Order: sequence, then C-alpha cells, then structure tokens
Amino acid sequence: MNRDDVRSKVAGMMPELLADLEGFTKLASIAFPGYPPEPVHEMAAKTVEVMRAAGFRNAALQEVPDGYPPVYATVDGPEGSPTVMLYAHYDVQPAPPEQKWSSDPWTPTRKDDGRLYGRGISDDKSGLVIHAGTLKAFDGTPPCHVKLIVEGMEETNSNLEAFVAAHPDLFQCDVFVVADMGNLKVGEPTLTTTLRGDVACVVTVQTLEHSLHSGVFGGPVPDAMMALAQLLATLHDADGNVAVEGVSGFDWDGLDFSEADLRAGADLVDGVGMIGTGTIGSRLWSRPSINVIGLDMTSVDGSSNVLIPEVRAKLSMRIVPGSSPKSELDALVRHLESHAPWGAKVTVERTKEAAPFRAATDGPGYAAARQALADAYGSPAGEAGSGGSIPLLQTLQQAAPNAEFILWGAEDTAQARIHASDESVDPSEIEAMTLAQVFLLQDLAEMKQGGQS
Repeated sequence: MNRDDVRSKVAGMMPELLADLEGFTKLASIAFPGYPPEPVHEMAAKTVEVMRAAGFRNAALQEVPDGYPPVYATVDGPEGSPTVMLYAHYDVQPAPPEQKWSSDPWTPTRKDDGRLYGRGISDDKSGLVIHAGTLKAFDGTPPCHVKLIVEGMEETNSNLEAFVAAHPDLFQCDVFVVADMGNLKVGEPTLTTTLRGDVACVVTVQTLEHSLHSGVFGGPVPDAMMALAQLLATLHDADGNVAVEGVSGFDWDGLDFSEADLRAGADLVDGVGMIGTGTIGSRLWSRPSINVIGLDMTSVDGSSNVLIPEVRAKLSMRIVPGSSPKSELDALVRHLESHAPWGAKVTVERTKEAAPFRAATDGPGYAAARQALADAYGSPAGEAGSGGSIPLLQTLQQAAPNAEFILWGAEDTAQARIHASDESVDPSEIEAMTLAQVFLLQDLAEMKQGGQS
C-alpha cells in the first residue's frame, strides 16, 4: 500500500478502533491489591479477543506465578524480514472519588473539546487499539515479523520483568515499539528518547515514646510531625530545586515544553507558581524531583490535643538518565539521616530502585521511526524526555541487547492527564499513531530488503 492508501484505510477503521477503546475503558482493570479482580480478568480476555480479531490469531494469556497474565502473540512476515515487538498494557490506575472527576471514569465520554474521557483511555488502552489498528491495516499479513506483548500489571508490582527473564527467547527482535508515551502537544510529532528512573523510601521520624498533652508539654517538647516538616524542608532550596548533595542532573538540550502548556495541563490553583530553575524540559526530564507521596499520622477528624510521637512519610525521587538508582537513593538516605532536626530519631526504609532509560537514536530503526512519524503528521518529529519510568525497558534491553527502542503513543503531555482526574485522549492522535506504526513496519521491511539485495 502507498501512503495515501494507508491513510484511507486507517481512517475507515477509526470507528471500530474507537468502539474497541470505549469497550476497554468500561472495564475497571485496576491491578492494585484490594481491588476486584473480575474486571482485570475480563479486560485480559477482551484484549485477547480484540487482538485476535485484528490478526494476531495466536494471541493468548500467558501463565505467570503471581498476578494478572500478560498477553503474547506473534504474526510471521516474509522470510528474512525484520522482527518488531509491540508493547502496551491493559491495567490502569485507580480513580478514587477524591480525584473529583467531572464525569464517570468508567463511562467513556466525548466532550465538547472532541477528546474522549475515562480512566485508562489514554494510559494505556490507547496503545492497545493503536497496535490492533496497525495489524488490521495489513489485513493480518504485515510486511515483517510482528510480536505483541501486553502487560497486565504495569501500574503496580509488575510480573512481566520476571516473565521476560524466564523466557528471553520470546522477546528477541530488531525493534521494540512502546506505545505508552505521547507527543508534548496534539499534532506535534515527538519521539521520547529518555525516561527518568524512580527510587523511593519510607522515612520514620520519632520524637516521643508516646503521645503527650499539647498544652502541658507543647513548646519545649517537639512533636514528630513538626520535626518531619523541618526535615522535608531541607530537600529543596528556596527556588524549589532538589538540594540533596550527590544527586545527579543536567540541562536538557532537546525539545522544550512551555510553562504555559505545563500550567494548563497541571491545573495549578490560582496564584501557585512553578518551582525550580532552568527550562521546563530540564526540570521535567533531566533533573531530579522529590515528592511526598504518602503520609501516616493522625487524621484531622481523629485528632485531639496531643503531641504526635511518630510519623511516617513515603518519598519518591525521580532520577535522571545515566544515573545509578542505588547511588541516587544512597544520597537521599544520607541526607535524611544527617539532617534530623532537634535530635529526632530518623530511620529510613528503602522501598524501590527503578533505573532510568535512554534510547539509542543512531540506528536504522530510529531513523525509520522518525520518518514514519513525520509522514503521519506532515511535519518533522522532535525529541523529548519523559519524567515517568518504565523499569521493564531495562529488562527488555538485557533480553535483546541489539534491539532498538521506539517510544511514542497517544498520551499527549499537555492534556491527557494520565494518573489524574479527567484522563483523556484525542482520537486524532490514535489515528496518526496508527498511521506512524504502519509506515514504520513498511519502511523497516523495505530497508531490510534493500540491505539484502
């Protein structure tokens, strides 16, 4: 098919692809502990069904020791053609009431802006329909070998890394295509080249053996919450930059993201300013960030006039490409242990070490992806980073060390609001990314044939 024929075919498939996406979104496939397992299993089965209908005839759930199963499939292309492996995940983040959605997160809703809203409709069920549409465009007979892996626990404790390590032969390929990213803005083609890593710890601060009357003892006797507040305040300087000695960072030199676009997507409360210095790109993709993502202490409703003896906080630190998770977490732990205020007892439990990732950009697969993306959108593709993390990529890289990685998708940074309330996707991004993947497979097959002739 020439480019024009592909455009017509993909445009004609869009109603069916969007119907599949809406059906996916109705299933609350939350793989976190404590949530009902039935919707997750239903989503896994639905993924198999849709992928088989698209042309992945042998799509099947894989046996894993723990958790929800991944979906794996293969389709043979012409002998001697390259192998492309497509990745996405079918599990989603929770959508608790406190997020205050403006529409039901499990009812896909098209709003006046033309976008479709729902939990997981972007992250990453959009990736599922992009992959289905890619194979459907070839009527199930692609110009190269295609493998598919759909993860069922990406948002929680992944079991796919162990599956890859146990079955590396299943993941041999020339190019991995990870449809769990997106452009900075709708209509502006972007390849993601770096991901920050993620390390985490739980810090416990204790000042008292037990609670004390705040009137009788308050003043000279410190409570644990105020001590923790003092400790957390040392993690950033006055401008909001991370102030932990030994933590890595550098200036980003690729595409930047405007403060106006970031502010619009973040929905900051009126009057709240951005923190940190340097370009937005640097602050998002090549410098560390530290956030408190959990806190254990007495609730407001359960509070009384006592000094709090002990509190716990969970800290997440995003680390930059090229850095060592162990070294970065070591630096954070040293800082916490050495900055205890008022002699408070500080203990730190390490809970996570996920490596950052940098994709090679000098190979033929990357060159083909850049051209395919430009052809799909009608404008040159840029490069950006991502502040998010996908630890699985390191495992895939170890299983297939010569493979290239293409990171893209329909999760535009400016408006998709993944993991937050009112998550959404622009249908035009699904169409364009499906086009890009079809073009990529065509171009990779032609490059391979050209190299063999």
